Amino acid sequence: MNSATSSAAFAVTLGDVQQAHERIRSHIVRTPLLESASLNELAGARILVKAESLQQAGAFKFRGAVNRLLQLSDAQKRAGVVAFSSGNHALATSLVARKLGIPASIIMPADAPRAKIEGARANGAEVVLYDRQKDDREAIGAEIAGRTGAVIVPPYDDPDIMAGQGTVGLEIIEQARDMGATLDAVIAASSGGGLVAGVATAVKSLSPSTAVYAGEPEGFDELARSLASGQPESNAPGATSICDALQVVRPGKLTFPINLHLLAGSLVVSDDDVRRAMKAAYQHLRLVVEPGGAVPLAAVLARKLDLADKTVAVVLSGGNVDTSVFIEALNA
Repeated sequence: MNSATSSAAFAVTLGDVQQAHERIRSHIVRTPLLESASLNELAGARILVKAESLQQAGAFKFRGAVNRLLQLSDAQKRAGVVAFSSGNHALATSLVARKLGIPASIIMPADAPRAKIEGARANGAEVVLYDRQKDDREAIGAEIAGRTGAVIVPPYDDPDIMAGQGTVGLEIIEQARDMGATLDAVIAASSGGGLVAGVATAVKSLSPSTAVYAGEPEGFDELARSLASGQPESNAPGATSICDALQVVRPGKLTFPINLHLLAGSLVVSDDDVRRAMKAAYQHLRLVVEPGGAVPLAAVLARKLDLADKTVAVVLSGGNVDTSVFIEALNA
């Protein structure tokens, strides 16, 4: 758990993350690590906020998508890509595809935020909507790929995707050192687990004493239960949450072994916790954050972890939120 070599048996290593950063650094925004004295006072800790809501396509997902698509062959680029996503991976993949001139088909749940569906279409992608309660998005993607020859770009269970997301952790460590901060903990949201797996790979390799936690919404806390049992657990059907970006059934096959090995735990928050965090991010940092992206800050403000007088970095992973949802949070 505390060295680059300890993760060598897993899908992603520190070297993979570092190579990804070199590959994508001219394409991404090096998002700031922000600090607010008033937010620190509210939290009772030193909070360093990694503002991935300011990333291209509005979320960290751009990092993994550009790392994956930059490595396609010319023939693969001509055939196109297909991705399935509740939103941010859709926006990221469609934007990267547009920038690189690659045809893209994006499979999205019909109940995804309108801003995300419209954003993917605005990027020139063909958007295929499905019912997340009845349809199998992976089967739909496989059919399109089989018919067109397109390359499937998974949202998290892919080494190149995880390595790209891990560059968030790499930057956090570098930026914290520049600020003279020693990190006691880092918290990143988890759905399939690609972001937190990549972040943990970088952070635990470069700062072994720093604890890394996932953050999840109630009802979609499969990683918390999986870490407790030591094996992948599933969410019960019918759960609901305002965190549209964090709704999967089970942990990823490639991401879970990494997270089981490296994470100190997963912190579970309520929708009300998330709304308060969205409001706090706006009041103290003037950041617009979507529900799923606010989960790590929600965990801190809800005291899900004893961080008194400690220094913690939280990843605000996305800012693609429908106006009505954001207004509701501000009025909470």
